[in-house]
Amino acid sequence: MLLRGANGVGYTSYLTNVVYEFVKQSSEAGVDIFRVFDSLNFVDNMLLGIDAVRQTKGVAEAAICYTGDLSAPNGGGKYNLDYYLRLAQVFVEAGAHILAVKDMAGLLKPAAATTLITALRREFPDTPIHVHTHDTAGTGVTSMIACYLAGADIVDVATDAMSGVTSQPSMGAVLNSLPTPSSDFDQNKLFEINNYWEQVRQLYRCFDPGTQATNSEVYKHEIPGGQYTNMLFQAQSLGLGSEWKRVKEAYTEANEILGDIVKVTPSSKVVGDLAQVMVSNKMSKEDVLTKADSDSLNLPTSVIQYLQGYLGTPKGGFPEPFRTNALKGKPLVTGRPGASLEPLDLVQIKKELVERYGSWIGDRDVMSYAM
Repeated sequence: MLLRGANGVGYTSYLTNVVYEFVKQSSEAGVDIFRVFDSLNFVDNMLLGIDAVRQTKGVAEAAICYTGDLSAPNGGGKYNLDYYLRLAQVFVEAGAHILAVKDMAGLLKPAAATTLITALRREFPDTPIHVHTHDTAGTGVTSMIACYLAGADIVDVATDAMSGVTSQPSMGAVLNSLPTPSSDFDQNKLFEINNYWEQVRQLYRCFDPGTQATNSEVYKHEIPGGQYTNMLFQAQSLGLGSEWKRVKEAYTEANEILGDIVKVTPSSKVVGDLAQVMVSNKMSKEDVLTKADSDSLNLPTSVIQYLQGYLGTPKGGFPEPFRTNALKGKPLVTGRPGASLEPLDLVQIKKELVERYGSWIGDRDVMSYAM
């Protein structure tokens, strides 16, 4: 299960007891491995998720979201190697069973992959390392080979027919590129799987999002793989299909306005929402910054809540004076959202739901309601 730390499986921060109960019930239902991550790499949110999993029989895989570029001349800027190693140290000390690198946009270039995984393996020789990426730029296969050679234990791939572009790198390409291919690898069986999924894709081709080729522009706009296809569809639905180039440019500018943040659900939605507003209203980065304290600028709710601190605190803090101007005196949240609030009375909620809908209401129904 992908567990968004204090965000559970939703787009907001939940109360502490709700997260613990959700993880407990998920484990009892059969979930074995929980990949815990936070959309801002906010430590307090992560520690909640890791501890919730450790209270069960589940495996806590602590995922560090990757952004920036470790292979750049500036060493990644504020997202440098020390930043990732410090996060990993905190998560290992918190009891994470596995360390993961979650490269949601496919920004992990081969050289950066070698640098990061080599360092993680050196610092944590006994902790399994798992790497997840997307192949948007077309370098996914090479990057996953680099991770393997640097000491990664697991890399995510997709069967050939479902791989590439905003999906994961090709399984067949990765396996065939290993210096010493595994003797357990039966290429004929892989071909059978690919033939099946090739036919399935033909049946569903009308739902294809339209991303036909790799695009290294992702290194500039940094849109996560899953969000890229969603935004393309949304832009077309809103009549902005012809302005897709501007949508991507606006996403880059929106990220800069918000402080150059880690972008993965739900923080990526914050950036995407602001970008859509900028394109729809023909606004530039300068327009947004200039009008932030004006009543004429209606920022999306997701942006306001992010600036208030409802998702946690981004690396380097919030952008000022944009934050102060945009919030116009709205209350701020410090620390982990929900940490200081009273627990949700799940027993009372169940009682009310039973009275309203009948005795068939169970604990999982209560959790669905709570989430």
